[in-house]
Amino acid sequence: MSEGISTLERHIIVGAGPVGLAMAAALKHRGIPFDLIDAAPGVGGNWLHGVYRNAHIVSSKKATEYTDYPMPDDFPDFPSADQMLSYLTDFAKDRGLYANAEFNKQVVHAAPDDAGHWTVKFADGEERTYKGVIVCNGHHWDKRYPTFQGTYTGELLHSKDYVAPHQFDDKRVLVIGGGNSGVDMAVDAGRFGKSCDISLQSGYWYLPKTFLGRPLTDLPIWGLPIFLQRAILKSIIAISIGDYRRYGLQQPKHKIFERHPAFGTDLLNAIRLGRVKPRPAIDHVDGDTVTFVDGTTGTYDMIVAATGFNTTFPFLPEGLVDVKNNVVQVYGGAFPPGLRGLYLVGWAQARNGFGRLITPLSELYARMIALQDELQLPLGTLMESSFTQKLPTSHLVDPEKSRREIRLAHWILPLLKLRDKRMARKEKINADKSGLAARV
Repeated sequence: MSEGISTLERHIIVGAGPVGLAMAAALKHRGIPFDLIDAAPGVGGNWLHGVYRNAHIVSSKKATEYTDYPMPDDFPDFPSADQMLSYLTDFAKDRGLYANAEFNKQVVHAAPDDAGHWTVKFADGEERTYKGVIVCNGHHWDKRYPTFQGTYTGELLHSKDYVAPHQFDDKRVLVIGGGNSGVDMAVDAGRFGKSCDISLQSGYWYLPKTFLGRPLTDLPIWGLPIFLQRAILKSIIAISIGDYRRYGLQQPKHKIFERHPAFGTDLLNAIRLGRVKPRPAIDHVDGDTVTFVDGTTGTYDMIVAATGFNTTFPFLPEGLVDVKNNVVQVYGGAFPPGLRGLYLVGWAQARNGFGRLITPLSELYARMIALQDELQLPLGTLMESSFTQKLPTSHLVDPEKSRREIRLAHWILPLLKLRDKRMARKEKINADKSGLAARV
């Protein structure tokens, strides 16, 4: 906790994962007082408590590391969960963030008060009043389950609760979902379980982790226009993988990056080895028997729901922040209109590694949080009034495009002051007119 400074002068950062740590470091660099709070016993977020220990990152270490804090040279191109946790712990120590951190401290409610501050309540009953709330609670914790027609009587396991391959011992497993987690669990179940099928509603884009000896996310293509990125990636897929239908998979009907692609060819190899059998979408279930839309059936002891997560903020009042189809309706990636002192950071996903984006983004956000003190209106309200700002339509962001926008934003921030004065003056005039009309 920030000692000697009233919480009325501090911001609270909720979440000590990669994004929360980056925000904490940026605030500290600017001299903005803060408390860093996490319900877990330490830093790391998902890498501490949310992934199976044999997991590895799917984007390279160069695409994932903070741009001002490189990963160790002896780390592999795709570090493990334990290596990621070690890296984040070292970052927190190096930046001196533990002095401002509190762990095993869960936020259960945060709401604005009439004085323009934020009342924050904790699970242990403590209540504090802060200047602002920076939400970095991540997007890999509120589990989304599939809905079945019928009743399944076997074991249902969400991918979030997968720990190690022993959970598949002597079991007939059906994995639902073909993203990165679903692929990892299907491969493990194919090796260590009695059998494994994988059910996919539609086709996925599977991208190789490496190409010509380099991690795919390190190739110099990510700053190109999106149509060129897609064309190059399709060529790489054609050369290194071929037609997905040759593996018994469906051909994707959406464009690359319209949904999150999966990195790696382990599933394709497991299919070739006969360890994993592709299945279409589920039609209905009856006991431990699953019937698929093509009329085929299978009997399973366990279903693994690799069906993703909901984007939610359970400690914020219902309706305070709008979320549509898992896309948070904020401007500039973090600023809700009409709310002063609330910042929602890290709900979106960089499509090829967060490292290149989160460091410059957190520096920009720290500058904007400091700027809020000089403004009469909330940042989100000012951004809403700009014709150049639009609400997001996807949770996937292009890191290189965002980096260009961040550089531009540093130049145009002073214009927010001018807009703030103009809009505040207009609001005052309207209020005076309304007051006069009421008196008449």
